[in-house]
Amino acid sequence: MAIKVTMPRLSDTMTEGTVATWLKKVGDKVSEGDILAEIETDKATMEFESFNEGTLLHIGIQAGETAPVDSLLAIIGKEGEDISALLAGGDAPAAEAPKADAPAAEAKTEAAAPAKAAAELPKGVVVVTMPRLSDTMTEGTVATWLKKVGDTVAEGDILAEIETDKATMEFESFNAGTLLYIGIQEGSTAPVDSLLAIIGPAGTDISGVADNFTAGGAATASAPAAEETKATPAATQATEAVAETSNGGRILASPLAKKIASDKGIQLSQVKGSGENGRIVKSDIENFTPSAQAQTTALAPAAKQEASAPAAPKVFIPAGEVYTEEIKNSQMRKIIAKRLSESLFTAPHYNLVIEVSMDEAMQARAAINSVPDTKVSFNDMVIKACALALKKHPKINSTWKEDAIIINHHVNIGVAVAVEDGLVVPVLKFTDAMSLSQIGGSVRDLAGRAKNKKLGPQEMEGSTFTVSNLGMFGITEFNSIINQPNSAILSVGAIVEKPVVKNGQIVVGNTMMLSLACDHRTIDGATGAQFLQTLKQYIESPVTMLA
Repeated sequence: MAIKVTMPRLSDTMTEGTVATWLKKVGDKVSEGDILAEIETDKATMEFESFNEGTLLHIGIQAGETAPVDSLLAIIGKEGEDISALLAGGDAPAAEAPKADAPAAEAKTEAAAPAKAAAELPKGVVVVTMPRLSDTMTEGTVATWLKKVGDTVAEGDILAEIETDKATMEFESFNAGTLLYIGIQEGSTAPVDSLLAIIGPAGTDISGVADNFTAGGAATASAPAAEETKATPAATQATEAVAETSNGGRILASPLAKKIASDKGIQLSQVKGSGENGRIVKSDIENFTPSAQAQTTALAPAAKQEASAPAAPKVFIPAGEVYTEEIKNSQMRKIIAKRLSESLFTAPHYNLVIEVSMDEAMQARAAINSVPDTKVSFNDMVIKACALALKKHPKINSTWKEDAIIINHHVNIGVAVAVEDGLVVPVLKFTDAMSLSQIGGSVRDLAGRAKNKKLGPQEMEGSTFTVSNLGMFGITEFNSIINQPNSAILSVGAIVEKPVVKNGQIVVGNTMMLSLACDHRTIDGATGAQFLQTLKQYIESPVTMLA
């Protein structure tokens, strides 16, 4: 059966998209995962892949044309299939009903009328749905609600923090009014476009709106609401103490900041936030120093209790006892598990290892960093060397498709960054055109915002090659799993001082191990080895990167 493909929402603020290029034409065979078109959003131009297979039967938006989100983009189905009903707005080919069914049709129309009336929104009421905050997001988890039912919402206010497959992001309101209804409670997960909230004039009856939307297939919100009602008064008071200041004002803080503050016994009301709108973030808690008065007040009862309390008896754990802790998987952790498993089990990995001398690189870095307001790391030098080597060996900078190998002539290097909940890979676009200092500044900026969960989805998309560095942790050598759709990933180890042989003499030298994981479907062993040789030349003689 033919399937409609609509204009996707590829960013949280996207309301319309422009088809930059069609990579398939009517009549072409389409496999699941094939790139159908390049779509220009309000933030970037992204590749849009097909989640269906068949024949491209119809193109609804031509190259260069702009259309709203959810407009008919294309139709995919069996070759020669009749799609006239879909083009007319139906779901199946039209068929003439027998006259005997006329009364039934009239009854059906009458029955549909009340439903349509119930679906109409009262004046000023807006339904807010779970946004698609990344191109791969299919569901989201509400980490924290920053507004509660009955609160006044202004345009631009942060409604909630939503955890996607890539990061936890703040979701702001594009409407003003009163928060009348919450459809997805904190900690709950729901598909994109599920009923998230309803905003409108205070006192508006929206029961019909919520019921109708729920009946349409979105996640039911009544169960979590009932559970919330059953909460004990003590638990409610504890929650309010964390969420509000002593004068009733709400404290803006990230979930991670709240958790760390709770673990350290820090009152959020004493912390000054450095984030947007005074929001408290992780670094604010970590750098917080309580005032002397607060310390004295906190220590006095503790000292008194310590003096009066008897010595705690030793606890003997019976043999064979097992103590475990269950930690709920975050959305990011689920996606990491899914993507890396798919990569490892679908792409035939092999690893090539090479040792490079870092003596000249160390001298070059010291000279570069002696320039005022300039700072580059060894990782920046490796990234620059990779960008230049990829231009000489474009087969490494490739993507596997079932019917073709895509050679990327632009170099976008992803840099793996460890964050609290897992791993993200911000991307340096057109890395080969960047200087060492530009690479250094961009990496520091992206890594800092990644750790503070401030990266946009478009900043983590479009990589053609990835670099992962664990040298700062003292790891000398390791192998990484390929970050698909890349064909290779470079693992960078620590610089080690050790005896080496130079000109027949044993001397003290500095070396570093590099391991290249390759997808054997696109990169043969000799091709990967030649790339590493070129990379070695650039790193061991940094002046060649200026040629």
